[in-house]
Amino acid sequence: MTQGEPPPRSTRSRPTMREVAALAGVAIKTVSRVVNGVPTVDPAIVARVREAADKLGYRPNLTASSLRRGDGRTATIGMLVEDAANPFSAALTRTVENVARQRGVLVLVGSLDEDPARERELARALIDRRVDGLVIVPAGRDQSYLISEQHSGTCMVFVDREAGLLDADAVVSDNRQGAVTAVNHLLTTGHRRIAYLGDRATIPTAAQRFDGYRHALEVAHIEYDDEIARHTGSSEEAAIAATEQLLALPNPPTALFTSQNLVTIGAVRALRALGRQHTVAHVGFDDFPLADILSPGITVLAQDVEQMGQTAAEMLFRRLDGDESSARTVTVPTRLIERGSGEIPAGGLGHD
Repeated sequence: MTQGEPPPRSTRSRPTMREVAALAGVAIKTVSRVVNGVPTVDPAIVARVREAADKLGYRPNLTASSLRRGDGRTATIGMLVEDAANPFSAALTRTVENVARQRGVLVLVGSLDEDPARERELARALIDRRVDGLVIVPAGRDQSYLISEQHSGTCMVFVDREAGLLDADAVVSDNRQGAVTAVNHLLTTGHRRIAYLGDRATIPTAAQRFDGYRHALEVAHIEYDDEIARHTGSSEEAAIAATEQLLALPNPPTALFTSQNLVTIGAVRALRALGRQHTVAHVGFDDFPLADILSPGITVLAQDVEQMGQTAAEMLFRRLDGDESSARTVTVPTRLIERGSGEIPAGGLGHD
């Protein structure tokens, strides 16, 4: 075999550092120094080693490298969200990825589908793969299963919902006050029969938003009516059916407050199908793509997802860097965005 010719090897095995060294005509130790970015290696040798690695399709074993390092870090973090396809989860994940990338850290993502058993399964799977830390949007109310891992040094931050039975950092939206703001906005345009559509009441964020809805009605001296409150889950189809049922009541609501983005989208579809989008006022909690180009545009209480993701990632990396201060919860305020649907007056037509 001559220099520059790839050495023979099994087609079923990955190329090794030894094979790269043989092809480049250097010692294995030199290849290791190039792979680990040691700056004192001659640039010509670096170029030769990289060319050989490219020819062979060699990729370093980062897990093995982490085991040889003194800190045992793998340069990976795990992220568990409700549903990676949901716009909120997608925006949250992308923001955490942006922060992690600046640190040379890879983010491994899983969807929980609001299933506490799946949360435990995926969290443990990520821990078994030795991720350096976890960012979790918890599905269950009990995260005590992570206590031993936390004591063993796994850093973790919870987003959107605080951990249950576990003392850990969290970043959340001001859900209750956001709901109060949404309902008050509808009250200012004369509405008194305001329906609520939201996710399952067992979900902490949904419960907080429902509590804000009821509180705003109570302050306005409007009696709560269970007939126009629906906990549909996060299904567009269920929200469509619930909206149709509400508007078919003998005394239907004149306005809707939808407290989750997919529920909001379902309500929008139902209102448009019924031709009621210009006569029934509507405010949704959490923004979603294209909400601003509909007619009317959808008024929302927008969460600052980017700020939530950035804050969570920064908190996690501070912990990884050695921060041992007490766990804390950061509350990120929401923002009312008026686009037309929430400004439709009671008993009148809205404007495009």
